[in-house]
Amino acid sequence: MHIGAVDHVEFYVGDAQQSAFYLCTAFGFRVCGQAGPETGRPDRRSLLLRQGGIEIVLTSALSDTHPAAAYVAQHGDGVANIAFEVTDAEKAFALAVERGATAVEKPETHRKDGTEVVTASVLGFGDVAHRFVQRSGDREQFLPGVMDIFAEDPDPCEELLSTVDHAAICLPAGQLRPTVAFYEKVFGFQQIFEEFIEVGEQAMDSKVVQSPSGKVTFTLIEPVTDRKPGQIDGFLARHNGAGVQHLALLADDIVTAVPALEARGVRFLETPGTYYDELESRLGRPDLKTEDLRRTNVLVDQDHWGQVFQIFTQSPHVRKTFFWEVIDRHGARTFGSGNIKALYEAVAREKATA
Repeated sequence: MHIGAVDHVEFYVGDAQQSAFYLCTAFGFRVCGQAGPETGRPDRRSLLLRQGGIEIVLTSALSDTHPAAAYVAQHGDGVANIAFEVTDAEKAFALAVERGATAVEKPETHRKDGTEVVTASVLGFGDVAHRFVQRSGDREQFLPGVMDIFAEDPDPCEELLSTVDHAAICLPAGQLRPTVAFYEKVFGFQQIFEEFIEVGEQAMDSKVVQSPSGKVTFTLIEPVTDRKPGQIDGFLARHNGAGVQHLALLADDIVTAVPALEARGVRFLETPGTYYDELESRLGRPDLKTEDLRRTNVLVDQDHWGQVFQIFTQSPHVRKTFFWEVIDRHGARTFGSGNIKALYEAVAREKATA
């Protein structure tokens, strides 16, 4: 199937302009294009946002017939499509359907001024789809003939984030193993990590799957039903089913990025001071100064290849479902044995103080 990196992530939202304002103001994205009635799409308003190698599409329904209307009514604002770069979208689509995936959008070719983009989508998990995207020509055009591209911003914000590192996905109990098997069979992903997490009376099970290219990574999480309900159960209840809990965006220098993002209005979860008091005895001396990690509330873990630094935002959504992660990898290829537990505890702290 030759899946490369994440091509783009599409959110279905109640108000694309309002969501874009937050992401541009707080995270430093810039609006680069739009699609809507003026581009022959009367049922929607879509805005294209970019930063580094990250491309985000925000889509709001202008008609009840557009799937964004039902999605937002069911789940609130959230990720609706994680698109994959492929070398042959029609072949990838046919192969995915042959292997058991449900078709969502049949192959469609978009051409303009020598640029050609072929797209097709299949269902992934819950109501989240995967769009295969095959590109040739000018990448900046994104979707020729559909998306109007704006002139480049003459005074852009400093870009602190470079790419989508991974997505964390909450699944109903009993769906973890079947979902792993689905991604292995349909998309050729491989399981690269697993962890059973216990925090007090709560527990969760997780497995990480990754594309053969190593550029698309999903952390799949399900609650353990014979324990006390926790934040995964809470997400599933508020979201009304499976969905993307967070997207992790890669930063080249997390201890510089976090204060800059906070100054723009991003609200991060806090980490207890005791975490840093015990840090060096637990992991040894980190690559980044402990006092800088304490000052910025950044967490650290390690695997066989190196260290990974991360921090999670508070959810900006009324349902307290989706949120963001900022991550900085110093050689680490996975997440370390404490990564998901740190996330679980961080979200639990926000819930306890809300």
